[in-house]
Formats: sequence, structure tokens, C-alpha cells
Amino acid sequence: MRLVIISNRLPVTVSEKNGRLIIKESVGGLATGLKSYIDFIKDSTSKNIEYIWIGWPGTFDFQNEKKAEELTEKLMRELHCYPVYIDEHIIDKFYFGFCNKTIWPLFHYFTEYTIYDDEYWKAYKKVNEIFYTTSKEIIKDDDIVWVHDYHLMLLPGMLNKSLHNPIGFFLHIPFPDYEIFRLLPRKWAIEILYGLLGANVIGFHTYSYTQYFLRCVLYLLGISNDMNKIILENNVARVDTFPMGIDFKKFNSAIRLKEVKKAIKYYSKKLSDVKVILSVDRLDYTKGILNRLFAFEKFLTNYPQLHNKVVLLLIVVPSRTGVANYDKIKRDIDQMVGKINGEFGNVSWTPIVYQYRFEPFNRLAALYIISDIAMITPLRDGMNLIAKEYVASHEDKTGVLILSEMAGASSELGEAIIVNPNDINDMVNALVEALEISKEEQNQRNTIMQRRLERYNIIKWADSFLQEVKAVKEDQLKLNARLLNKVIEDKILNDMKVAKNRIICLDYDGTLVPFEKRPDLAKPDKDLLNLLELLSKNIMNTLTIVSGRDKNTLDHWFGFLGIILIAEHGVWIKRKDKNWEINIMPTNEWKEEVQKILEIYTDRLPGSFIEEKEYSLVWHYRRSDPEMSSILVKELTDYLLSFTSNMNLLVMQGNKVIEIKNAGIDKGSAVLKLISNINYDFILAIGDDWTDEYLFKVLPESAYTLRVGMIQSYAHYNILNYSEVRKLLATLAEM
Repeated sequence: MRLVIISNRLPVTVSEKNGRLIIKESVGGLATGLKSYIDFIKDSTSKNIEYIWIGWPGTFDFQNEKKAEELTEKLMRELHCYPVYIDEHIIDKFYFGFCNKTIWPLFHYFTEYTIYDDEYWKAYKKVNEIFYTTSKEIIKDDDIVWVHDYHLMLLPGMLNKSLHNPIGFFLHIPFPDYEIFRLLPRKWAIEILYGLLGANVIGFHTYSYTQYFLRCVLYLLGISNDMNKIILENNVARVDTFPMGIDFKKFNSAIRLKEVKKAIKYYSKKLSDVKVILSVDRLDYTKGILNRLFAFEKFLTNYPQLHNKVVLLLIVVPSRTGVANYDKIKRDIDQMVGKINGEFGNVSWTPIVYQYRFEPFNRLAALYIISDIAMITPLRDGMNLIAKEYVASHEDKTGVLILSEMAGASSELGEAIIVNPNDINDMVNALVEALEISKEEQNQRNTIMQRRLERYNIIKWADSFLQEVKAVKEDQLKLNARLLNKVIEDKILNDMKVAKNRIICLDYDGTLVPFEKRPDLAKPDKDLLNLLELLSKNIMNTLTIVSGRDKNTLDHWFGFLGIILIAEHGVWIKRKDKNWEINIMPTNEWKEEVQKILEIYTDRLPGSFIEEKEYSLVWHYRRSDPEMSSILVKELTDYLLSFTSNMNLLVMQGNKVIEIKNAGIDKGSAVLKLISNINYDFILAIGDDWTDEYLFKVLPESAYTLRVGMIQSYAHYNILNYSEVRKLLATLAEM
């Protein structure tokens, strides 16, 4: 097995100096975390996994083909990395544009910073297409593909259209609620959702992000899920929660490393006789650094007795220099640090020790270990691995973590002191509490958190995700095995050719035409009528429309064709050139009482309406709010089932409808009545609803039964959609 990792950046960054290629390790949670997993599978004898990492190598002059070839060969040979080369002017609009001025602020709820620019969107699509073109040349048939993060949200959909590999996608930042996500231009939002749904597994850090995504899919695409599984025409996608872990052993045993010990000795000497409060963040407006400084200022104001006894060790890692918002944050932080140190500091004590630089592992681990408190309070964060690293680094299980409830990690690290990063008083109180917590309580809290982090580490995270990708792909292959293909179609054609007496039973809505917002809008078009007429003209064919529609509508639309019509799911039958007849005499005494119930729910759910047929009632909710519908539909169904339990009625849930009718009358019984006295040597039945399952169940084993859509069914085969149904019928008609 080979794992193909695709991310915006490679785990290394390439630059050129004096004609020489310089390759440095990339920094960041994604690169660091995945590198730990890669190191594990390289060293593990039990893992028979190869890998290749596809991504952008950084600003490199790839116009020189010789240099580009040299770099590609070097990266592949030494690091299993394959570079994606992108023009600098596109990168500017893609990375600094759409990714960091549209998606990043919007997904972190900073709507005031979000820019909606068509040129940015075009660049985003272009880069995803470049990644697609490069990746499809590298990916082999048996590879598992793992796409990462918000830069490449269109890529899974692109890959899915031309490849048959298992595809996973993981989002490392928050996914916003529908009310935020819908601020994107609708076309962009829909393309992003469909792009993500090209993956077999779509992973998020927290349960909330998972639910937000499913809600957006429901509202914007009108697609519901079954236990987080979404079945599309060309894919099966599972949406689930996989909180990213860390390399627990690496951080927990760091104190034993010579370089870490040396750094601990250095920092301990510099920060002796004070309680150290650690703050480590990349420079970003989402990290809440200024709010943290405001809280520390208020803490010093309210508790002068703690002056000279505490130090805030503020480490800010440079990020996106030259971007206006980030430059402003840097200036504001510099000014705030200067203000606090100037107001509260003295000759022997500086309240804030401030570093604006990247810290390598050895020094960072030492800082984790010597710090009494870690204050990690982002305004919004997908996970925040620093919080986990801090807890893991304390082998002696000391230290107190103050953690923002807006960080994904807060759902796993509940034993930390959880704060609202917008509440300055809350953070001040948290600092006081952290300073007062006994060593015994620190040990209790950290023991629980460390056990959790050790159990669900970076290896467990990656393995569980990839296992799920393979499992979902296998589910899809099982469904695909039932999908109508050329071999089955040829068999249908051959059997039909030799048959002398054929019957073709077709549902209407969702089978021959797409669903519409109102039933009256789903009228048959000219092409469909011509197709049905062509099929019906063959004297060996008995064409039958088997529908839930009322008899007047079916008569109006298809009566002139001289075909068999079955209305209201089997209540009425109209044979060729004859009048309508009752299949089984139903009753109507129940309708008035049931209609009163439906009217109550129609008033409660705007957009819903009641359709009255002669012997049934149908409650439509296609135009209603999807989320509100899902609640009220379950409530109404349960109530109707209870109310009609002794009334010999059937409550049926269809596609955005609930229908109530007499029990014992269904499509299966109606068609059986048609074929009981005639020896048909070819039977074809096609339908899209669970009402068609009654028909599929009763037809003889020799019949060809097709269920529209990728769904489990009594039908022998599945067919993708109404368009494919029409193509099949056209082939049969031309025979």
C-alpha cells in the first residue's frame, strides 16, 4: 500500500542562494504532526506502507527547467516529496488572497476581515486544478489519497471524477456554522461543499465542526445524511470527528534529551524565583494575544502583591509578514508589551519577557517544562496542539493549563482551566486559580489528560482516519457492484430482444423526471413523451406508469399514449384504452381526522402543504426549512403511526413527503394483478422511492428491477439518476 499525502506546502521549503538549492524543514502543526506519522511508518516493521508527499515547495524559480528537474529528482530521491510548481502571481491571489483573506478569516468567525474577490476565487480554483493535474499523474491504482486543509477543498471532487482510489480529506481549521458559511457567494459555497464530498471520509477536529458541515450540506445542497454517511451519485462520503493527536512520547520524554536539559538549565537560571506563565503562538489575529495581554495587565493591576513573583513569557512566532492585518497586530503587541513593562516593571523585574522568533523543538520543550502555567487562549482555533504538547511535556505531571473554550482541544482537555477568551475577568480569575492549585491537584488533572493524549496520539489519529477511508471505499465498491453497467445493460437488451411479451413498469417522479419544489411543476417534457410513445408503439411492449400521482393528473399527462396507468400507489388502474377501475376498494372515513392533524403541522412548518387525493393524503415539505423539517417530520410520523395504529392505514415517508393511505394497497399488489393472467417473458421495473420496494419484492426473480440512486434496495440493481433511466429506455426503444 502507498499513502499519497497532498497538502498546500511540502514538509520542506525550498529556496535558492548563490545558485545552490537550500532545503529546510517546514514549521507548523500539519507538517510536524504528519512528519511524526511518516517517521513512524518508516521505522515500523509492522506497517507495510510506502508514501509520497505532494505539495508546493515554496518560492522557487521553476521556469528554469533544468533546475526544476534537478529539484524534483532530489526531493523524490531523498524525501519522497513531489513538488507542485505554481506561478508566483497565482500564488499571491491564491494563498495571500483567497486562502488567507477569505477562507481563513471567515472560518475563524472574523467576518469583518473577510474579502470576497472574484479574482481570488479564480486563483483558488486554478491552483486546485494544478494540484489535480500533477497528482493524477503520480497516483497509482492502489494508492490511498489523503488531502489536507482549506487550501485544497476542491481537489477531492476533482480527483473523484477521474480516479477510483480511496480519498480522505482532513480540515485542520474550524468549519463554521451555516450562518457564517452562507456568507460566501452561493456558487463558491456549493462548489466547496461538492469538492469536499468527493472524498470518502471528511474529517474534522471536533463534533461541532462535523455537525456544522452536515448542516451546510443539508441547507445549501439539500442533501441529508444517514448516521453521518452521505450517498451521492458518484461517491459515498462519511463525515466524522478525528481530533488530531501529538507525538506524546516525543514530548513526554523530552526532559531526558541532552539539548533539552541544557536549555532547561539556561532558562531556569534566567527565570529563577518567579512563577512562569507561558504564552506561545504564531502571529495571528485569531490567537487572542492582545486579549491575553489585557488580562495580564488587569491581573497585575488587581494583584499588586504578586508583582515580582510572576513573569509572562510571551513567544510570538513570525507569520505572514508584509500582510497589513498581521503587521498591525505586531505593532499593537509591541506597544502593549512596552506599556505593561513600563507601567509595572522595575530594575529587578520585567513582567513580560517577549520573544518574536521561532523556537526549535529543544528550546520549546524546555520552555514547556520550566513553565508553571501555560496560557493558551485563542479567539478561535481548529485544535491547538501547543496545549497538548505543554501537558505532555510535564513528565512529573506538574503545571497548569489555561485553555480557551474556543480551541478544539478544549473538548479533550476538560481538566484544564477552561476560559472564554473574550472575557478579560474570566482570564484574570483563571490566572489566580492556576497560581493557587496545589501540586497534588495538578498531578490529578495532568494524569487524566496525559493518559488521554497517550492513548489517542498522532499515530492513532492517522491510523483510525485511514482505516475509515478504506472501510468507506469498500462500502462504495459494494454499492457500485450493484450499479447498472454495460454488461448488465447488454444482458437486459439481449433478453428483451428474444422476448415476445414484455412489460415495463416505470415510476414517475424521481425516475423519469427530477423532483421539483411543487408537484405540478414536474410535468413531462416533449422528449420524455416521445420516448414513452416510441416504447409503447412496439406491440410486444406493455408500458405501465406506476405512480403515487392522482388519476386525473396521470390521465391528463399520459392518457393519449394508450398505455397502462396505475395511480395513487395502486388504488386505481387504467388498462390500455379502458376506463379507470378500483384495484381494491379503500375507505375514506379517516381522511377528515388525519387532515386536521396535517393542518396543524402545515401551520407549524412554513412552506409545507397538503395534497388531497381521492383515497390518500400527502403532506409535502420540499420547500421548507430542512433542519426544522427533520424535527417536525419525525414528530408527525410518530404521531400518525400512533394515531392510525388501529385504522388499517399505512403511513409512508417518501422523498420530502409523508403519505397516508389504506393499508394493503401498494404498487406491488397492483402490478401483480396486471401480470397474474398473462405470461410475460420479460419484466423490467424501475423506481426511486421506498414505495417502489413493494413492487421489487413481489416480482419474480427473473424480472429486472432497478432502484434509482445509490441506496440499499430489494431491486437487483441500482441506476444513478433519472437521466440514466432515460438513456436506458432510449436504448431499449431503439432496439
